[in-house]
Amino acid sequence: MGLLTFSINVTLDGCVDHQEGIADDETHAFFTHLMDDGGAMLWGRVTYEMMEGFWPAVARGDEAAPPAVREWAVKLEAKPKYVVSSTRKDFPWTNSHHIAGDLRTGVQKLKDATPAGVLVGSGKLATELDRLELIDEYKLLVHPRIAGHGPTLYEGGLPSTRRLELVSAKPLRNGAVAMHYRRAR
Repeated sequence: MGLLTFSINVTLDGCVDHQEGIADDETHAFFTHLMDDGGAMLWGRVTYEMMEGFWPAVARGDEAAPPAVREWAVKLEAKPKYVVSSTRKDFPWTNSHHIAGDLRTGVQKLKDATPAGVLVGSGKLATELDRLELIDEYKLLVHPRIAGHGPTLYEGGLPSTRRLELVSAKPLRNGAVAMHYRRAR
């Protein structure tokens, strides 16, 4: 069984708006490494739609992008992508699959079938998965910014506090810090 790892860009005040992080070669290299280590990506519908509207064009070369960004897009194109949605059933982007029905059952089956692990990158979906106690690790890239707006991590709240154990903390040259936590059991 693979681990389910929640990974996302976050500002110091908890904002997870994808436009608030530092988008440079270093941050793209961080997420490329995470994706390389994982066996599959897991998103909610909204994140999937945001990603499918841009990254396939970068992978094809239809959008101008620096080499590190293009490398990430090409690898993302090949990576299995799983989408949780109750409103959309068709996911035409290469290697995309729908998880329907009971969330706990569907995601547990995905974890069981993916020894290299699953990387979840949707804030709202991560909150639901955390409520179900399915998240094993957290790899957050904390950016040196205060956004002053949302959306924020765990906006919907959790039924109880999650205790985490620090695995590593690595500062990047751009001022962001890569934080790796494991859920304390």
